[in-house]
Amino acid sequence: MAQEQEKPKKPASDNGAEEIVCGFHAVQSALARAGADATVIEVLIDRRRRDGRGKQLQRDLVKAGIVFRLVAREQLERLSRGVKHQGVLARVRRSASAKSASGATHSPTEPNLYRLLEQLDHPPLLLILDQVQDPHNLGACLRTAAGAGADAVILPKDRACPVTPAVTRVAAGAVGKVPLFYVPNLARTLENLQQLGVWMTGGDDRAERTLYEVDFTPATAIVMGAEGSGLRRLTRQGCDQLARIPMPGGVSSLNVSVATGLFLFEALRQRQG
Repeated sequence: MAQEQEKPKKPASDNGAEEIVCGFHAVQSALARAGADATVIEVLIDRRRRDGRGKQLQRDLVKAGIVFRLVAREQLERLSRGVKHQGVLARVRRSASAKSASGATHSPTEPNLYRLLEQLDHPPLLLILDQVQDPHNLGACLRTAAGAGADAVILPKDRACPVTPAVTRVAAGAVGKVPLFYVPNLARTLENLQQLGVWMTGGDDRAERTLYEVDFTPATAIVMGAEGSGLRRLTRQGCDQLARIPMPGGVSSLNVSVATGLFLFEALRQRQG
């Protein structure tokens, strides 16, 4: 069994952003992506974990040549900042340039969003989240977007949740599988995307038509609003059309991540039909 190892120095040539990834599923996903769009600096494991899952992880790390340390649970609690870690977390450095699922190299800036769209061989399917600030909602939306095959997720830089350990944990390996872009002016980004032929469909409880009456097969951006307040006025005005989820059961609205899933998978159903 590997013993506690010396903490390695950060690679001098890697200038990407570092993050903490918590939990077995998220750490294993980071290991699977290592070398493609991220570097696993080290993995920290609760020294009290002596079960089969913990031992198998250690064997996998030795085989992959990735440094791990057996540490006190208190250190994991401090680094995870309240996120459930299951006795394991990883320090991961995202590369400044990453590869999307389509294989296109990009960095998370708005000009590279447009370059990414130019390289697609199909009508893009985008998810735009207007001021979603809850990390659990953002993580769930990212997981849903990855599952539905969305080409990118777009958020405003201001008043939007960053990718925190909680987001990574809830996303369950989806962070890095779908390109994520933070833009300085969301209303302007909507206009730019429209000029590129992308059709904007906003989710709105007051819309006349339902999402099942919308054609999602052309180039499409699904625009979802923040928890509680929904779409901002300028964002709503920037949409080509609005659609609602039919709610015959009398519930007024759904959580943004649930609503996002319904919209994205209706788009997927139509595109596969």
